[in-house]
Amino acid sequence: MSKGNIARSLNKLESRIDDIRKDAHKEFVRVTPIRTGNARRNTDLKGKEIQANYGYAVKLEKDGWSRQAPQGMSEPTIDYVKTQVRRIVG
Repeated sequence: MSKGNIARSLNKLESRIDDIRKDAHKEFVRVTPIRTGNARRNTDLKGKEIQANYGYAVKLEKDGWSRQAPQGMSEPTIDYVKTQVRRIVG
């Protein structure tokens, strides 16, 4: 890849970062287990961070703790973000 192609790819990515961040938050919430809805309701996007504001967030993140989200929420969200970045960069 030439320097010009790299620069164009980085510019594309930079212009989409906010969209990717918002989409990542939506994906995190989508893969969050739902029983009462508390976890999904209390997952927010604050600046650059997705914040899980409930006491059992660490438990839900552990592999295998939840049958609804056996991989937790972070790994699937990271995979989603990687896919989106690949689509943008090409």
